[in-house]
Amino acid sequence: MTHSPRTLTEHAAIVRELLAPVLDRCALENADVLSLYDPDLPGRVISRTLTSTIPLPPFDNSQMDGYAVRTSDFIGPGPYELRIGHTTAAGDPPQPHEPATAAPVMTGAPVPLGADAIIPIEAAVPPQFTELRRAGDLAPTGSVGFAEAPPAVQFVRRAGSDLPLGGELVAAGTRLTPAVIGLLGNAGVQHVPVRRQPRVLLVSTGDEVADTTDAALTHGRIFDANTPMLSALLREAGASVTHMRVADDATALQQLVTTYASDFDLLLTSGGISAGAYEVVRETFTGHGVTFTGVAMQPGGPQGVGLLTFATPTGQPVTIAALCFPGNPVSCALSAECFLLPLLREYARRPGRRDAETRPLAHDVVSPSHKHQLRRGRILADGSVRVTPPSSHLLADLASAEVIAHIPVGVTDLPAGSPVEVWRLHD
Repeated sequence: MTHSPRTLTEHAAIVRELLAPVLDRCALENADVLSLYDPDLPGRVISRTLTSTIPLPPFDNSQMDGYAVRTSDFIGPGPYELRIGHTTAAGDPPQPHEPATAAPVMTGAPVPLGADAIIPIEAAVPPQFTELRRAGDLAPTGSVGFAEAPPAVQFVRRAGSDLPLGGELVAAGTRLTPAVIGLLGNAGVQHVPVRRQPRVLLVSTGDEVADTTDAALTHGRIFDANTPMLSALLREAGASVTHMRVADDATALQQLVTTYASDFDLLLTSGGISAGAYEVVRETFTGHGVTFTGVAMQPGGPQGVGLLTFATPTGQPVTIAALCFPGNPVSCALSAECFLLPLLREYARRPGRRDAETRPLAHDVVSPSHKHQLRRGRILADGSVRVTPPSSHLLADLASAEVIAHIPVGVTDLPAGSPVEVWRLHD
């Protein structure tokens, strides 16, 4: 590792520079096409601008249950009385409007052709329907009264008033919210072109990690926390994740990469990058485009980043963008939060960073001056933040945390009440 640790900001910029062209290529490649009812559609990003092939609404329709009338039939001062016409219900085709009648019409039903206003049933005399006869039935025989003449187009939803024919439904690069999906459905769109998700190959190393099929641990082994945690974080941020495990063997790791790299956009590893012995990721990737360095953060100091290149047995190079995170679970999660997840969220048209705010500390805190400490914490009833120890193995502590408190480089002692920047861990 280098002897001059990067700042957290410097390393984040290097990761962004590496991944920006990767994500740009993902956005330009052939779109995925999903059904409007696909459970994976919400949150995806539309790949091209869609326009409406029909006006919205597609016909003049009634905003109220009431009577369709012609305003020209209201002559002189009120009150007024008109014969009852044929009824139009939702789903009926539009019918011609007979002059000098008031035709019952239901909410969402076509406005009879020739009518230009709707009078709500509550404004009629009597304020309820007395005769409902559809087209083809015998003509109604009764009448209905109104105290006032309506203004033209009262309670009429005009065709195209929401969106005209050919109007833009959704612009390329828009994140598909439930409301946007509803708009597409309203326009008759059934299949939606969306950006391809970034494909991440998540490689787990560590001979100490027990296989997921093991019923119980033997001495010296641990169950795998990083793989399910990182998989969940990446998928939540909008990536497609494939997990593979490899032994702490350089040849096996290199073979895995050369075999599968062309199918993915990013290689992500956890563990095997510290300064000790048997660090298989560092030993295998050094000299092949990945730089291993220290970042002045705690936890999460060891990091690897670069464009990894191996030669295949045929001599052809295989290249993939690679990020290498430390193996302790909290270090791993915070590395993802600081360096990778913001980029994936931005690609998915979401805010990259979690919400940040400043809150007072609930107690004194001590921090090493050469580290940017990321302390897990909870917000107390008085609005202050209680933080927990910085150790990188305290996963139960991370799981119960609400925020990450930032104590920057150069700060060693913070008394209770000192303001600290905190990031919300959950939306």
